[in-house]
Amino acid sequence: MDVTFDSIRDIRLCQSKTGYRFSVDSLLLYDFVNLREAAAIADLGAGSGIIGILLAKKYPRASVDLFEIQDGLSGLAEKNILLNRLEDRVKVIRGDLRTLPTSRCYDLIVSNPPFRRLQSGLLNVEKERAIARHEIKLSLREFIDAAASLLKAKGRLCLIYHPSRLAELVDNLRGKNVEPKRLRFVHSTISSESKMFLVEAVKGGRIGLKAEKPLYIYKEDGGYTDDMEKIYGVF
Repeated sequence: MDVTFDSIRDIRLCQSKTGYRFSVDSLLLYDFVNLREAAAIADLGAGSGIIGILLAKKYPRASVDLFEIQDGLSGLAEKNILLNRLEDRVKVIRGDLRTLPTSRCYDLIVSNPPFRRLQSGLLNVEKERAIARHEIKLSLREFIDAAASLLKAKGRLCLIYHPSRLAELVDNLRGKNVEPKRLRFVHSTISSESKMFLVEAVKGGRIGLKAEKPLYIYKEDGGYTDDMEKIYGVF
């Protein structure tokens, strides 16, 4: 596998040159997590491990499990754990979330799950990217079922997803007694419609949703906004 070695914030990352590579979505989700402390963290569909590794740095007393079904990506995640010297607290769990037995529960679960239905949009010819973006291996309902079973009571689930499926996501979360509590829409610019949203839901939480101020990625002149520069760790 041809790879690149990249740096982002305070971590290094080995990624495939042609396969699935992390995008701004990963950084947005990492930044959205606002717990004071976390003991047990899971990243579902971890890819090469960027979100879980960033959270391991953010919460130095937490253990982090990276769940990934694709062998190539899980192998990269294992390399990245070693690259960032986190092998004492971070591990990869390979397998299908629908059938993977685990007795552990988590107080924080994060995920950037595939948001395109299998019949919608052009399917990427590169397999890793296709599985990451389309519901080839896991549907939304199956994902929520798995996440809910892994969450502790009052545990938090943080996701980044597509606005066109917001209502469907909320229905599935509530069907598993996981209540949306925070919501933030993400826009490319102040004049564009939302392209993503971030949501935090709590298992067994009370009804009550806080809509946070929108996040804009670019200024009208094409440069990053102050919010995005902070997320990238520029200042």
